[in-house]
Amino acid sequence: MKRQRVMILYLADSSLESKVIAWTHWDGTGQRTHMSGDSDEAPYPTGLDALLAGWRLFQFSTLRPEAPGEEFRTSYLKYEFAFEQWVDVDD
Repeated sequence: MKRQRVMILYLADSSLESKVIAWTHWDGTGQRTHMSGDSDEAPYPTGLDALLAGWRLFQFSTLRPEAPGEEFRTSYLKYEFAFEQWVDVDD
């Protein structure tokens, strides 16, 4: 049986080669438990490193131009990339 692992990486900009600045992940296999903030080190330095490790990219943020005066607003992280892995588990 296959189960899904999901990892969200927030990058410094829209390039997969940019630095990971925040992250979270969920493990549908039940093999690992994670909580937001449970690690001081990102799981991968960049989004590209996650791809090279075998994670599949399935969603990224839509790039939208900022409204005048909103260019430096920091209320949310806008470069969100969602990755997945499918893992074989015992029934």
